[in-house]
Amino acid sequence: MKEIKFDRSLHVYDSLDELSDEDRSLLLRAQEQLPNAYAPYSNFHVASAVLLEDGQIYFGVNQENASYPLCLCGERVALFNAGANAPNIPPKTIAIIAKNQQKETLEPVTPCGACRQVICEFEIKHNTDIRILLKGGDSEKVYLIKSGKDLLPFFFDPSFL
Repeated sequence: MKEIKFDRSLHVYDSLDELSDEDRSLLLRAQEQLPNAYAPYSNFHVASAVLLEDGQIYFGVNQENASYPLCLCGERVALFNAGANAPNIPPKTIAIIAKNQQKETLEPVTPCGACRQVICEFEIKHNTDIRILLKGGDSEKVYLIKSGKDLLPFFFDPSFL
């Protein structure tokens, strides 16, 4: 019998003031991108900022489509943007902020399963963990998760191929 151990590393901060300057700045930069989200159907805006190891920051916002399966989440847009423009530089942190335009978003919103898988793939590609900062658009509360693998412990990896 093989034992699987989970490392659920979650830190909860009640205020942006509790974060490091770097983390607070990254979240605020992501928040600035919220108005750029294209979400005419759900009115649920998601913006992300990916900080690379060399200090570069790439952004993404969700892009909806009347044909829902064609939509892209802000997390994936940001990671793919970083991957296209700086393919050999590892992501260090991804800040994700979500705001429902129709009601308050008081709790941080976690990435969907597809985004979790993509975060894990970037971790595999660069052989490093990506820190994940999550914030609700109407709250100061922030979650810090140390790796995509903590969000998706049974991720699909190249060993299955």
